[in-house]
Amino acid sequence: MLNNSRYSTTNMPYIGRFAPSPTGPLHFGSLLAALASYLDAKSHKGKWLIRIEDLDPPREMANAKNLILETLDAYQLYSDDAIVFQSERSALYQAALDQLIKQDYVFPCSCSRKQLIAVNGVHFGNCCRDLTDNSTPFAWRFDCQKAIQTDPVSFNDLLQGHFHQSLQHDIGDFVVKRKDLLWAYQLAMVVDDFQQGVTHVVRGIDLIDSTLRQNMLQQALGYTQPQYAHIPVACADNGQKLSKQNLAPALDIQHPVENIWRALSWLGQKPPKKLQSSSVKELLSWGVEHWQPLNLSGIKSKSAE
Repeated sequence: MLNNSRYSTTNMPYIGRFAPSPTGPLHFGSLLAALASYLDAKSHKGKWLIRIEDLDPPREMANAKNLILETLDAYQLYSDDAIVFQSERSALYQAALDQLIKQDYVFPCSCSRKQLIAVNGVHFGNCCRDLTDNSTPFAWRFDCQKAIQTDPVSFNDLLQGHFHQSLQHDIGDFVVKRKDLLWAYQLAMVVDDFQQGVTHVVRGIDLIDSTLRQNMLQQALGYTQPQYAHIPVACADNGQKLSKQNLAPALDIQHPVENIWRALSWLGQKPPKKLQSSSVKELLSWGVEHWQPLNLSGIKSKSAE
């Protein structure tokens, strides 16, 4: 396991966060993740932060950042600190990469996705690493074999229980800076969670596969390790998860009460029907007071209907 008492957050003030990427407007699945993380933070009398993960300009939708923030405002989900934009934090990510390079936890790699097809896209010591003097574009990969000597690796999720993966077959040597010089999600997220003092991460189970990669980076960098709780994914009638890629409809900012009540119900909180005619503030207050996250224990997915 990667958990270690050195990384315990038991005695730290609760800080949670919601970190959407601006590839499209928020949808019902986004609301579930935002609301669950907000309720968990507020029920612990903690802080709740908003971070915009705008690291990939080619994938961004025009005006998506403003749409996301306008929607969160309409649902009265406000950040307790200044909103962070990852596009403004490259110096922090570079400092972390420099530390990993100095410690020999990363290596340059020019392997393409096509080259890794035969191993299901998992890089596991597949290439020559001495590329720093070569004109060929390269990515920086994290050396999982140096970081972890046991396989499989695991962690305990507060909702999903014991979760494990194989370094060789599931994780491999993952990218922390891309060939196109853009920062990879794994490194940027780990740096920002540490810099913002995040102690608890409540997010969708579709991101649970990233957790062990993030744990390895946290240990290599000497960062505190948050506690994780992965809520079920919301699925459409066809079984696909609600996502921007699958063209999930944008949240209606004109009817937040209806959607928050629906989200509370989906999250297993059983809000009374009389709250359907209440205000957003009243709904959120009820949700904080009655928050029971363990109602979602062991559930992987649920229909959005």
